Amino acid sequence: MSIGNTSRRSVIAGAAATAAWGALPYRKASAQAANTIKIGVLNDGSGMYRDISGPTAAACARQAVADFGARGFNVEVLVADHQNKPDVGSNIARQWIDRDGVDVLLDVTTSSVALAVNDICREKNKVHLNSSAATSDLTGRACTPNTIHWTYDTWMLAKSTGGAMVRAGGDSWFFITADYAFGHALERDTGGFVRAAGGRVLGQVRTPFPGTTDFSSFLVQAQASRAKVIGLANAGSDTTNCIKQAAEFGLTRRGIKIASLLMFLNDVHALGLQTAQGLVCTETFYWDMNDRTRRFTDRVRAAMAPNMPCMTHAGCYAGVLHYLKAVQDMGVTAAKASGVAAVERMKAMPTDDDCFGAGAIRADGRKIHPSYLFEVKTPAESRGPWDYYKLLQTTSAEEAFRPVSEGGCSLIRS
Repeated sequence: MSIGNTSRRSVIAGAAATAAWGALPYRKASAQAANTIKIGVLNDGSGMYRDISGPTAAACARQAVADFGARGFNVEVLVADHQNKPDVGSNIARQWIDRDGVDVLLDVTTSSVALAVNDICREKNKVHLNSSAATSDLTGRACTPNTIHWTYDTWMLAKSTGGAMVRAGGDSWFFITADYAFGHALERDTGGFVRAAGGRVLGQVRTPFPGTTDFSSFLVQAQASRAKVIGLANAGSDTTNCIKQAAEFGLTRRGIKIASLLMFLNDVHALGLQTAQGLVCTETFYWDMNDRTRRFTDRVRAAMAPNMPCMTHAGCYAGVLHYLKAVQDMGVTAAKASGVAAVERMKAMPTDDDCFGAGAIRADGRKIHPSYLFEVKTPAESRGPWDYYKLLQTTSAEEAFRPVSEGGCSLIRS
């Protein structure tokens, strides 16, 4: 009997010990998870926007984590390719949040994907830090208390690039527009500035998205309209293909102006200065703008070679850095518990980083900073690789973006 009792006690004790030892890794993992911020970089990793988002955006997010340093909590960066498809992006976002415990959705290229992810982050109370989607609706009709739109938007592009073209005499326009949310918003916002200045929009054509490589028929329609300006309401390889084919058709030699309403440094690199020279575009960051932008580029360049950072990459860096500062200020537990609370803390804190300098985040989620109108240099003016821009004008942070009272954001009380 004693042997039996001893054996039973031994079994019970052994089972208890096994349970205790088995629980230790779980508790350790749970404690580590509770002290870990997870950032999911969701963008185009393989398609037409890869160079302006993709791996370079992830490198900039990791650089922000490195620059922030060890501050008492862990940071993990995940990366996924949404293929510019809203359904794919939505599925990844839900899986990341529900299964993997992701706290922040970062970058989110392509406006249609961004708008879908925007709703998910609000539903799940997570943070949406958008850098590379353009639609101004993210701080307008689609604004949420979970979202910060960091880098640029269609309203800013329309005012800067579109406004400059109208002032230079381009008072009649024809738009070649990517047929999704971004293209529609850019055409809408630019057309508004053209009409407000007394100009006319003579027509538009919508091009398939994801893209087509042959824009010849669209350019013929634009030429037939006799508009002084062909406005390209597209981006990435669509933009570069349009510009190349317009040059082949000799449209600029006939006096027609090409307004590239969204063009990045990386697009200029793909075009080459011989083709891109003289084009104007707007960005909010340029690697050679000042000492701080050059220092940032020096730190991150090796991780992104052979690419170089443009404004969307810079926005990923700056957004992550400011978010981590807010986490440190409010505590990891509070930041993980509520995306709304984390965004509120980010809005309450002034921003400052090497990419954009000092700035602020408005109540509608719009990060404000100056915008810069650049002209692409001639081959003779360029001093070397990636030396592509000369500054034409600067629009102040207060004037660069749509007035907060005009966006229709539900967060703004009249």
